[in-house]
Amino acid sequence: MIKEDSALKIVIATDSLKGSLSSLEAGDAIRAGIREADPHARIIVRPLADGGEGTVEALTLGMGGTLQSVEVTGPLGEKVTAQYGITGDGRTAVIEMSAAAGITLVPEQKRNPLYTTTYGVGEMIRDAVKKGCRHFIIGIGGSATNDGGVGMLQALGFGCLDKEGRQVPFGAKGLEVLESITDDEVLPELSECSFRIACDVTNTLCGRQGCSAVFGPQKGANSAMIMQMDKWLSDFALLSRDKYPKADAQAAGAGAAGGLGFAFLTFTNAVLESGIQIVLEETKLADYIKDADLVITGEGRLDHQTVMGKAPIGVASLAKKYRKTVIAFAGCVTPDARVCNQHGIDAYFPILQGIATSAQAMDPANARRNLTATAEQAFRLYLAARR
Repeated sequence: MIKEDSALKIVIATDSLKGSLSSLEAGDAIRAGIREADPHARIIVRPLADGGEGTVEALTLGMGGTLQSVEVTGPLGEKVTAQYGITGDGRTAVIEMSAAAGITLVPEQKRNPLYTTTYGVGEMIRDAVKKGCRHFIIGIGGSATNDGGVGMLQALGFGCLDKEGRQVPFGAKGLEVLESITDDEVLPELSECSFRIACDVTNTLCGRQGCSAVFGPQKGANSAMIMQMDKWLSDFALLSRDKYPKADAQAAGAGAAGGLGFAFLTFTNAVLESGIQIVLEETKLADYIKDADLVITGEGRLDHQTVMGKAPIGVASLAKKYRKTVIAFAGCVTPDARVCNQHGIDAYFPILQGIATSAQAMDPANARRNLTATAEQAFRLYLAARR
């Protein structure tokens, strides 16, 4: 029999429940449930994201930083207000490219990658550089673009020029008339900057597994456009390689975000990494987990895709290095989520307390209440098992 410890240390690191609760809000709801079961437990809530939506808020607020707002060029060329974060050290910027060039910023009837641009992403980077940032964590999921990152490069001062020596137009159409690339007016501080790019796709820039063929249709491309864009990107890669030998159209992840991965790898000091691994390292989660009694994680939907680089499995894998018990909570759970038990999650629990519509279940107040109630009962079971 194990004596119950009234000062158990619990570490909570859960992803957001998309559409309901942020990472930290979900963590606070779980903490409230544990407090009901054990008022004396030492509970630490840490931010979590996997490089996608919610990464800026989770990392920035969790690392003592501040959120920044800046007006930039949106994917259709209009002005949008984008938010990014600067962490507490004042030197690290956390950016989601989708804030400036995301597909959710483009109405479905206007989606056309021939014209959507990443220019605003470059403007966000420039703004952060001017504020003293030299280290960047950038999530590049959810793009509306297929311009090879040329828009971003233009905003950073690269000359992406046509045969007349003029900057090419926005969008993939600009690649069609691209003749030369110059760097004599590039932002001087860019050479001092390092970029950790959260990228969980391995697509190449061109070909059957390239960005045009795989992701073009969801961005509004038809088959003829896909063939055109693939050729233009191939020509862009060859042109880039003439001046930048490290340009590699076949690199895993080069096709991420419509070729933005290629632009980062070729023109900046960047590495593409697993989003969850970046977050785990930057938030130093291991320092909190190594002497914990219990680790709690979760996300909005737990299913077989969770094991494919999603945040809860990242936490579970880290926790298992220290032989910790891991439980997870989710807004909903599918039958195939059982595979999560083979990847470090010892037990998981759906939080719904009764029959509800999707809208009712995702209502923030209901989600918070359900999460707190489920966490309390799961933790009571954990305590009972320790006695």
